Amino acid sequence: MRPGRLVGMREVEVRDDGIRLGQLLKLADLVDQGSDVRPLLEQGVVTVGGRVETRRGRQLKKGDVVAVGDEKVRLV
Repeated sequence: MRPGRLVGMREVEVRDDGIRLGQLLKLADLVDQGSDVRPLLEQGVVTVGGRVETRRGRQLKKGDVVAVGDEKVRLV
């Protein structure tokens, strides 16, 4: 393993300057349906950059790390 490599983190490519949190969770297959996003946010299990996030419409940018439980994705 190379130094600095993040274990267990997937990279998700976004074409535009950014993406909303709810859209990313669906795109990254962290939820099955869009309607699954709200309960996860209300339970406080979604983090952005290590901080709990409750806003489905939170605008994300390249480099942000989003986690749901033990699954992590980084926007590239």
